[in-house]
Amino acid sequence: MNSHPRVEYQTDPTQYKHLKLSFNGVVATLAVDIDENAGLRPGYKLKLNSYDLGVDIELNDALNRIRFEHPEVRSVVVTSLKDRIFCSGANIFMLGLSSHAWKVNFCKFTNETRNGIEDSSKYSGLKFIAAVNGACAGGGYELALACDEIVLIDDRSSSVSLPEVPLLGVLPGTGGLTRVTDKRHVRHDLADIFCTTTEGVRGQKAKDWRLVDEVVKPAQFAEYVQKRAEQLAEQSDRPVGAKGIALPPVVRELSADAMRYDHVKIKIDRALRTATITVHGPDAVLPQTTEAIEAAGAAWYPLALARELDDAILQLRTNELDLGTWIIKTAGDAQAVLQMDALLQAHQSHWLVRETLGLMRRVFSRLDVSSRSLFALIEPGSCFVGSFLEFALACDRSYMLALPDDAQKAPKIAVSEMNFGTFPMVTGQSRIGRRFYDEAPAVAAVQAAKGQMLDADAAFALGLVTSNPDDIDWADEVRIAIEERAAMSPDALTGMEANLRFNGKETMFSRIFGRLTAWQNWIFQRPNAVGEKGALKVYGKGEKAAFDWNRV
Repeated sequence: MNSHPRVEYQTDPTQYKHLKLSFNGVVATLAVDIDENAGLRPGYKLKLNSYDLGVDIELNDALNRIRFEHPEVRSVVVTSLKDRIFCSGANIFMLGLSSHAWKVNFCKFTNETRNGIEDSSKYSGLKFIAAVNGACAGGGYELALACDEIVLIDDRSSSVSLPEVPLLGVLPGTGGLTRVTDKRHVRHDLADIFCTTTEGVRGQKAKDWRLVDEVVKPAQFAEYVQKRAEQLAEQSDRPVGAKGIALPPVVRELSADAMRYDHVKIKIDRALRTATITVHGPDAVLPQTTEAIEAAGAAWYPLALARELDDAILQLRTNELDLGTWIIKTAGDAQAVLQMDALLQAHQSHWLVRETLGLMRRVFSRLDVSSRSLFALIEPGSCFVGSFLEFALACDRSYMLALPDDAQKAPKIAVSEMNFGTFPMVTGQSRIGRRFYDEAPAVAAVQAAKGQMLDADAAFALGLVTSNPDDIDWADEVRIAIEERAAMSPDALTGMEANLRFNGKETMFSRIFGRLTAWQNWIFQRPNAVGEKGALKVYGKGEKAAFDWNRV
């Protein structure tokens, strides 16, 4: 278990210490005003609008409040309430004090939150404009990069910069390099200068280099941002006049070796270093109309489940570092899951259903990028069908019990339309597409079986499960597989799993999680960054970093 106090990912605007959320018709404003004395952990001050995990937790919550509680919002202005400072990025002293695991988890969650901004822009019609009204460095510029547009105040001092390489001996760890090239198409030689210059780039040059979309004089800045936010809002198809739903806290019970939610149960085996996550299917008839779905609000089963899973994954990732293998099970009525899927598809254009599908998509993606071994166990009473089949498809391996002498009791899986693009991975592929490298014959064979309840032998023949042991071999095969996994190097497994899970075409998102975070993972452990005289350690002390000049 983590030696530090548990990190709590749940919050709400009444508890925010660092962000101010306000609403004016179709435009919301997310203002950064970080309390330097309210860091998540002791030992550092969040000066100059620098952030830590606590700030990102608020940002993640604020985005969900906008998505679900304010469907009338069509564009979001991200700006600062601090004079002449937009955001100076991740707090350096926090990074210097943090364990390697903490730094990596912090970067990963920050990546996911930034990617969530782009996800909502792409799928939900929610547009974002960064109103950069002061110095904007490192992770602050990365927050701006995640927005659809960046407007920089032209006051002769405000600039954008990614100074991690010259100042800290590390990289912009939340996708900065990748967004500069893949998203903003900054020429690579200009990007080279930009990323090795501590003072950054300001004014017209920032626009000429494509680092920002517009530069505006202070006198016109507020008016320009408001007008541009309204123009972006006009491009949105978010509903006019819709009433949002409240997001109350997700209820969970914690004990030494268990976490219990309404629909998710987690059992921990510390000796084996496993967490068994059981996802329970719907146990009641779901509302059938959009009016009834809205009336159910956050208690509506698909939304409640997605919120619980999101919290559970974050809890395990941050607070249970030693649990290297997550065993995923499902329990419930398969037909009820398929009926839920049909309902989601029938109403997918309704704002609340669309946002729920978006949260489900992001939760599945959070599972994909978690640095844990994922094994699915498909047993009697399970419901790995349709959207719930995604849990098994996300896993590194899936074991399905064959009961040739008891067809009634034998577990079944089923593929539905939901498995062919509703929940794309960060590569843009469906998990079935990823599984079969988008090879037409294999994918077509699976598509031909849509809606059929497949037993272990049929699922194995289609390549949908890893192994189909019968009841004589089941216990031993599963036990040996889990014990073998637990005995292997977690570092080697993390690298192997990430390579195998993201085996297809690359996208900006997959590069952010794969290439960039792998480099960051390595660089963050090198003496040049974190040694006694490493750049990250001596920052702010008036000392010069001592580098090992060997190029590796």
